[in-house]
Formats: sequence, C-alpha cells, structure tokens
Amino acid sequence: MVLLNSLFTWIMKKRIHQIELFMKYPHDVQEEWFQSLISTAEATEWGKKYGYNSILTPEEYKERVPIQDYDDIKGYVDRMIKGEQNLVWPSDIKWFAKSSGTTSDRSKFIPVSMEALEDCHYQGGKDMLSIYCHNKPENKVFTGKSVVIGGSSQINNFSPDSYYGDLSSILIRNLPFWAEFKRTPNLEVTLNPNFEEKIEQIAQITIKENVTSLAGVPTWNIVMAKRILEITGKSNLLEVWPNLEFYGHGGVSFKPYRDLFKQLIPSDSMYYLENYNASEGYFGLQDQSDSEDLLLMLDYGIYYEFLPMEHVLEEHPKTLRLDEVEVGKNYALIISTNAGLWRYKIGDTIKFTSLSPYRFQISGRTKHYINTFGEELIVDNAEHALQMACRATDAIIRDYTAGPVYFSDGEAGAHEWIIEFEKQPADFQKFCYTLDGTLREINSDYDAKRFNDLALACPIVHRAEKDTFYKWMKSRGKLGGQNKVPRLANERTYLDALLKIMNA
Repeated sequence: MVLLNSLFTWIMKKRIHQIELFMKYPHDVQEEWFQSLISTAEATEWGKKYGYNSILTPEEYKERVPIQDYDDIKGYVDRMIKGEQNLVWPSDIKWFAKSSGTTSDRSKFIPVSMEALEDCHYQGGKDMLSIYCHNKPENKVFTGKSVVIGGSSQINNFSPDSYYGDLSSILIRNLPFWAEFKRTPNLEVTLNPNFEEKIEQIAQITIKENVTSLAGVPTWNIVMAKRILEITGKSNLLEVWPNLEFYGHGGVSFKPYRDLFKQLIPSDSMYYLENYNASEGYFGLQDQSDSEDLLLMLDYGIYYEFLPMEHVLEEHPKTLRLDEVEVGKNYALIISTNAGLWRYKIGDTIKFTSLSPYRFQISGRTKHYINTFGEELIVDNAEHALQMACRATDAIIRDYTAGPVYFSDGEAGAHEWIIEFEKQPADFQKFCYTLDGTLREINSDYDAKRFNDLALACPIVHRAEKDTFYKWMKSRGKLGGQNKVPRLANERTYLDALLKIMNA
C-alpha cells in the first residue's frame, strides 16, 4: 500500500505544472477556450442560430448571444431529453444533472456531456487530490479508502438513451475503475435512493474499513459521522478511523461547520480542502493551506464572464471579461461550457480576493439574499457575522436560515433568524448583539436601515431544537446529495415552514 500511495501521489503531482501555467497565463488560456468552444459548436443548431462561424471575438459573442437562465434553454433541454442531438453541443448528451427548482418550482435538468464529465468534473476531482498531494507530500491518503456520500436519487431513464440523477450520482456512475477501487461503500449502497437507509448502511460498512479521506457536502457528512459515533460508542471519528487525514468538501460554506468538524476530528493535521463543483461545472479549488480562497480553474472547458451585481436586474447588462474584474466586488457568474451552456447565469455570486492569480470567494446566490428594506444582506455577510457571534460566545452552529419581518402597524421591519446550535451560546443575548453589531460593521446599507430602528429593528433570533432542519429537509424530500438548506430569502416561505415545525 505504501508503494501504491507513492505512485498515486507522484501521478497526481504531475498536474501541478499545468495548473501553474494557467495561473501564469490566465487570459491566454481563457481566449483559447473561447475560440475552441465557439468553433466546436458552430455546426450545432444553436451555433447556426447565432452565427458562431463568424464570431471572432468575445465582444461579438456578447452582442449576438443574450444571457441565458434555465427557462431560456428549457426548450432545448426538453428536446435533448427526448433524444435529439447536435442542438447545443456536437457530441451526444445522454446525462442530465437534476438540480433545484426554478422560480416556477420545476426541477432543472442540466445537460452533462462526456467532455464536461472528463475535462471538467473529473479533472476537478483529480486536481483536488493533486493540490493536496503537492501541499502535503508526506500524505498517506492512498493507503486507505475514501467515503463519498452520493446523491439520494437514483439514475432514472428519460428514454432508452438518456438518464438523469443528481450530479453526484452521475459522477459516481461514471467513475474510472481506479477511483472505484479506492472508494467505499459499494455502488449499490452509495446510490441508494433512501437517504436514511443509506446513511445506516454506510455507517455499518465503513466502520470496518481503513478510511483515510472523506468527500461531500458537510451537512450530510455530519449526519453520517454522528450515526457512526452512535454505533461505535466512540467520542470522535479518529477513534474509528485513526488514519483519517483529508476531507474534500463543497456545496455549502464551511464556516458554520468548521468548529463542529474540529470536535468530530480533533487533529491539527487534518487537512480540509474546499471545492466549487456545481451541476453546471467545476469552477474552483482551495489551493493554499493557509487561505480559504478558491483558485479559479481556467482550463476545464469553461469560458467565464462576470456580471456586476448592481447591473444584474438590467434587461441587457454588460458583463466583464476576466481581465476587467476588480478585487472585492460581487459578480454573478456567467459561463459558456463544453456541455452546451452558452452565457448561462448559474445563480451564484463571487468576489475576487486576488487577480494574480485569480482567487475568489463564493459570496452568495443571486436569489439568496435579504433586500426587503434596501439592506442588501448577502450570504457572505451572514456567514461572517455568525462566525463572529460564535467566537464571542463559544457557540457552534449546525444550521440556520433567515428572512424578513415586514412593516406592520407603523412598526419597523426586522430580520428573523432560525438557528440550530450544536453547542449553545454561553450568553444568548451577547450572541444576538454580536450578530447584529457585526452586520452593521460590515454592511453599510444594513447599518443605515438599523439607525435608530428607523427601518430595521433588532434581529429576532429563534433557537431551534435538535434536528429541526433535518426534519424540515426530509419533509421537502431534500435529504442528501447536493440539497442544501437555503440560508437567506427575501420572503418568508422557509421561515414560516420551519416555525410551523418548531411550534407543532
């Protein structure tokens, strides 16, 4: 196993030189991918519609092709699902990643080409390991197995030649043999559509394995970890898996979960690496051990544009090229990909922390914010304020969501928070005060609305009982996989549903 670990580590580290090249020449790499994507798709129905054969520059591309969301491309997706090909991409598209619903409450089915699987999603997974092996050359991660909690949905046939499932299901179904060899449990268990049954099976099987790494969404890994500790009677995961050394996580911000994982895995040598992998593509990796910033991955078959958030609601907004972005500004991410998504707005927002190389942080969602009173509160603000409140009161958060309390009878509005604590604050009033005070410090719009309680009164904070969010997600059929608790909303649907559970 030691020899095999050395071989795998050597193979993974060979990729670092290519990563360093796109870090050094980011604009050249993006220009090459732009030209490649346009020329590859020029004979598709989409390419003919927009005259791809005569597009020479990104400026011409932006003039001809409008920004798309899922409702704009749904007609093409429906036809691909029925078996039509060469519509938006020349190679056959048979896989569709089922993602969360749109504003009209439908599920989205994102096309996934074989190029996107191989050159984007799988390359991202390999690069995550390459970066880990480069940053920690003494690792022994390949001497054991990795526990991956796959999606809770099965692969479902649309037709004899097309299939859908959540992204993790698709990735696991198509894994190369060498990856399958290092993974546990088996495929049948990993893709079990019954999430609670799957967690039980994973726990029972993996406690007997030499597990050296974990992968997946923190929320569901916590559920698994707690069940394992219940079964074994151990106090932490290192007593079950003494060789555990690496966790590759993504899907949600790790900030609210960091302290909880330190309890579950009490080791200073445990290595955490965040990835940004969505149904639409693999966009970023945490390449530095001393920073949570993500490196923008520029050679995965994706051409990037960036839409300043102040223009996001305009009918024909101007987007920026990579060489035009600025540090510290929030941008909606616009992508063109090797799966036939063209100028597609995925709904995430990012802000750059460095331009050489291009590193960024995920700042939120274009639809996950509170701006009922002009306060423009985004997820990034909320995560930071909660982190400060936890530090001030020695608290640990399991889950949370927040939304508005509307004006009524001449009284100011407010923000209402529902928080499930893993460890209760030593001083709950201080927690609430720190939460509010930090938001006022970092968000001038929020501070202005809070001045003398003119528009916003002090936040209302509820403490939810254990497993409240789990019960709510289960009631919505949203357990496992890439399902996430919505953090902020500009209306009260989520709040009212949770309050109903809490008051039952």
